[in-house]
Amino acid sequence: MEKSLKKYFLFFLGPTLAAFTIAFVVPFVAGVFLSFSHFTTMADVRWVGFSNYVRAFSNADFINALGFSVLFTVVSVIVINVAAFSLALLLTRGFRGTNVFRTMIFMPNLIGGIVLGYIWQFIINGFLSLFGVTITVDPKYGFWGMIILTNWQFIGYLMIIFIAGIQNISIDILEAAKIDGAGAFTVLRKIIVPLVMPSITITLFMTITNSFKMFDQNLALTAGAPGKRTAMIALDIYNTFYSRVGWEGVGQAKAMMFFVMVVLISLVQLSITRRREVTN
Repeated sequence: MEKSLKKYFLFFLGPTLAAFTIAFVVPFVAGVFLSFSHFTTMADVRWVGFSNYVRAFSNADFINALGFSVLFTVVSVIVINVAAFSLALLLTRGFRGTNVFRTMIFMPNLIGGIVLGYIWQFIINGFLSLFGVTITVDPKYGFWGMIILTNWQFIGYLMIIFIAGIQNISIDILEAAKIDGAGAFTVLRKIIVPLVMPSITITLFMTITNSFKMFDQNLALTAGAPGKRTAMIALDIYNTFYSRVGWEGVGQAKAMMFFVMVVLISLVQLSITRRREVTN
């Protein structure tokens, strides 16, 4: 059996490996090279060293997008995870209609980001019209509009992950804690949260990366208005690359810095939360 696997190893792995190389490795390596180049098309690539990175950091729009994205990520990660975990605790109590509520809360996750952006733009502008303003009048409206949108979209998905983690906790452990006189808050803090830490690791990773990579919702909801003050990093990279002739290399440099930043933050988060995981 082992000899057969070795014999046909490349036969089965080859197509997938080739597709991965063509679709990911080659574009990534080309992207790294282009971030150090000036170009408008692949026919006029010219090496310029770190000048693209210098121009990126001297660009006020990029600095603003970076600050907006970091603030948005911090707030959204906290709010979404706390809300999803609270709903998961509520919907694992065994009361009637639990499955219906789970389905209803999960359904917004099935809607595409662009569609959600326009839906919530219509809803928020309808509410703000009572005060004679729109979502693009002030950056704070766009910020909280993004928070509301992302919560509505992702809470249900994360809730399902938390429910799976909570249901995996042994009933014997919970009953033993109650017999020992542990209160509800003590059980939550000392038993449920530590045993659900693998789920927390997953949800934190997903919300951090998704929040930083937010594009569709940002484009549809505010498109960066007013004055690009609500543009997140992904939207700023898009605008730099496709809206400014001669800035394609700068846009690519921003994309590489964005990639490295998200990877480093994600690795730190995974390292911290995995050390706190315990086995059931």
